[in-house]
Amino acid sequence: MSGFDDNPFDDNPFQDPSIQQVTKNTVNNAAKDLEDYNPFDDTPQRPTTVPISSSSDAFDPAVRGAANPPPFSAGGGGDTSRSPAVMSPVQDYTPAFGKPQQPAQGGVPPISTEELQRRQEELERKERELQRREEELGNAPYNARRNNWPPLPDKLPVQPCFYQDINVDIPVEFQRIVRNLYYLWIAHFMMLLVNSLAFLLRIFTIASFDDFVGFGLSLFYIVIFSPASYVCWFRPAYKAFKSDSSFNFMVFFLCFVIQIIFSLLFCLTMQGACGIIGGIRIINMGGAMHIFVGIVVLIVGIGFAVGAVFDAIMLIRIHRIYRSSGASLAKAQQEFTSGVMRNEHVQGAAAGLATEALRSQVNRTTGGGGNGNVRY
Repeated sequence: MSGFDDNPFDDNPFQDPSIQQVTKNTVNNAAKDLEDYNPFDDTPQRPTTVPISSSSDAFDPAVRGAANPPPFSAGGGGDTSRSPAVMSPVQDYTPAFGKPQQPAQGGVPPISTEELQRRQEELERKERELQRREEELGNAPYNARRNNWPPLPDKLPVQPCFYQDINVDIPVEFQRIVRNLYYLWIAHFMMLLVNSLAFLLRIFTIASFDDFVGFGLSLFYIVIFSPASYVCWFRPAYKAFKSDSSFNFMVFFLCFVIQIIFSLLFCLTMQGACGIIGGIRIINMGGAMHIFVGIVVLIVGIGFAVGAVFDAIMLIRIHRIYRSSGASLAKAQQEFTSGVMRNEHVQGAAAGLATEALRSQVNRTTGGGGNGNVRY
């Protein structure tokens, strides 16, 4: 039991020479590191290793303490083997407070005063432009859409008369047929141009009086029939599919039938039109030039016939759509009556006629009564 006679807490553990030496070395090394530390130096600091002791005084078997505890034996005997305490080396990580911080990649660059002023001027300009457009829209009539057909240059004194945009005005299910109808109108216009060129060719080859008259009439047909066909049957069909108007459908059917009749007349032979009969007559004149001109005239006549066939097909298709939509002649009459009554010019004319009739009646009554009531 002699191993338990000594009290390990009798001696102050901080009086142990090894601990005092370690404490002294640590304080001295820290002070030295603080003196040598430069916060503006980018050189990494070397870790400092503090050994416990390298001399023979690191362990004294005669001195008790934390570094030399008394031996303990489970059998009651003392253990003569002793090992000194070992401390791990200490590394000093000094933060580089003086190291300048690098800006992050992809950061927002600083904006100069000139750039801010330029952006401010651009914002003010856009604000003035927006205010100007708002004033124009406020002063414009209810239909602010600008007419775009026919497409004419801005320098001409004559401006477009209609607004046409099939993708905007026409429902999706009817856009294809309206677009095909527009292409058909373009085909009729091109046929009239080719007809005039064919008459010009006849003038240079045959040079008869009828050819000069026919060329003049062909130009007349271009000037009259082209805008008339657009206004009389394409625009009514356009407005009919746009607003589901029975009245416009009726106008289209009537004018389109007239268009088919003229196409058939041009196809055969009409004054001012190159038809199939005229082409055959020129071919029968004989001669290479006459045969060539006759073939050209014959092709133009066949073109008018093909146009009439496509007109008939388009008329049948649109009539089927018209019947499936529930439209009728009574509905067309009702739309016509309501449209006429809402027209400002018709209202003004009706008001003027009513006022004039009332004034005449009053004058007649006043004049007749005045003659009957004379007492002198």
